[in-house]
Amino acid sequence: MADLFPLLAVDVPTVITTDLARLAIPVATRCLWAIGILIITRFTIRIVNRLARQTLGRMEATLRKFLVQVAEILTLMVGILAALNALQIETTTVVAVVGAAGLAAGLALQGTLSHFAAGVMLIILRPFEVGDVVEGAGVEGMVDGIGLFSTTLITADNIRITVPNSNLFSTTLKNKTVLGTRRVDLEIGIGDRPIDATIRDLIKIAHNHTLVLPEPQPTCEVTAVAVDNTVLTLRPWCQAEHYAQIKSDLQKQIKELL
Repeated sequence: MADLFPLLAVDVPTVITTDLARLAIPVATRCLWAIGILIITRFTIRIVNRLARQTLGRMEATLRKFLVQVAEILTLMVGILAALNALQIETTTVVAVVGAAGLAAGLALQGTLSHFAAGVMLIILRPFEVGDVVEGAGVEGMVDGIGLFSTTLITADNIRITVPNSNLFSTTLKNKTVLGTRRVDLEIGIGDRPIDATIRDLIKIAHNHTLVLPEPQPTCEVTAVAVDNTVLTLRPWCQAEHYAQIKSDLQKQIKELL
């Protein structure tokens, strides 16, 4: 009997160590597999990004960026599910838990979800595209990118503005370049100068500007009359990208005329 206790003292730690090793090796193996899958997923996202951009290269830039983002998110989700499966975690349970958490988060983040929904609608309805100059939600600028939750604009003074998509979708938008041409409206007070002669001079100034379009032809009309002043409105047409330059040039020439 005395010889039994030393034997037990030696065997119990050995058995525990053996059992722990037998349990730890599969767990460590599964963890390594999961880490490997996540690393592969990271590189796969880069490959998917590159392939998507090449495949969708001829597609309109706004829609292309949106689809690339969706492809990246789907690839990430597949990678996470594969990693969970490698850990032998029941993915259906995880999906159920994530779904419940998503519902709770959705209730807490209704504003964020509305931005996402608005982003999808902006992509589908396409009231503007990358490169268009738009005005809405209290801002104006050239569209630099349309994301899942926000749209970025570059202002005329080179400031980048990020606008939540729901703000743009729920307001009245002015797309100033989508039609290609714009009309420049210039109101000119001529005092008591002869009306007909001044109209001819103003139209001549517009015609002589190299960036003013010949069609539609510039017009000039009387738009207001007071006791000591007459207001004329000169309306030449131009390409949208020349709007600011033509407006400035004509105002300068009209000032010199009057």
